[in-house]
Amino acid sequence: MTAALSEPFGPLEPFVHPALFYRDEQEYLDGTVPFVREGLEAGEPVAVAVPGKNLALIRDALGDAAGDVRLLDMREAGRNPGRIIPGVLRAFADAHPAGRRVRIIGEPIWAGRSDTEYPACVQHEALINAAFRGRTATILCPYDVEGLPDHVLTDAYATHPTVIPSGSRTARDSDAYAPGAVVDRYNEPLAPVPYALTFAFDSDSLSHSRHVAVGEAARLGLGGVKLDDLALATAELTTNSVVHGGGSGVLRVWAEDGYVVCEVRDGGRLADVLAGRKPVPRDQRGGRGLLLVNLIADLVRVHRGDDGTTVRCWFAR
Repeated sequence: MTAALSEPFGPLEPFVHPALFYRDEQEYLDGTVPFVREGLEAGEPVAVAVPGKNLALIRDALGDAAGDVRLLDMREAGRNPGRIIPGVLRAFADAHPAGRRVRIIGEPIWAGRSDTEYPACVQHEALINAAFRGRTATILCPYDVEGLPDHVLTDAYATHPTVIPSGSRTARDSDAYAPGAVVDRYNEPLAPVPYALTFAFDSDSLSHSRHVAVGEAARLGLGGVKLDDLALATAELTTNSVVHGGGSGVLRVWAEDGYVVCEVRDGGRLADVLAGRKPVPRDQRGGRGLLLVNLIADLVRVHRGDDGTTVRCWFAR
């Protein structure tokens, strides 16, 4: 069973979040470079987090002004969409005084994103509106109308309150804006993998569950830092299950398409749709487990249901 997850997505002002549709390099530059220059001229901090090829286009078009912009390759910084809000967008915005407008170009969805990644991508775009509601920020999200499937472009209308059509510089209200519905719709059940190593754990077997996960991941070809990351993710998720998820859970580990995948299921209800996607105040005790997992994994998918929560993490071999 899939639980409805919508929480109120109230008025966004002064937050601005348009989608920019573009068909070619010229339209891309026409929509992004003036946006950056206008921000710099207004004294606003500006960041650009887009895939490497597009990053080079913007950097070259800006010339010397590129040195005044925070430039990030989204293929690296945002490989895991769950990392983008805390590790890119809020990290940049929170580094500046409250009330000072920041401008960010964020392109988390590009041609070549897999079907496995996409649900986390579109949920990310929807959740930006909750993560930045009431914040003084403008986040422009480019969409390649030639390279992306039609359903991706349709979803962009639902996750962005305004859109800038291809060939235009003027934003228009989106009649389809419904970010909460998008979060709910892509809360997709994660079917069990029959060939996965499976280990049921509770408080007495927490330590052993981590050894099981690390041993299987190593057998499947994961090593070095990635193996350490999987060990840390397993420790965080299994501990969360024991403390917050009913005292027990099921761990699974398997190999898939060049990744080692680690999954933890438990009977807990993860009600906060921004859990793991927002920074945690320094003085807050706890609440960092899923955030840490998002920061170290190559992809994280979460399913919240009436009967429990599943967190699935991918680590590249």
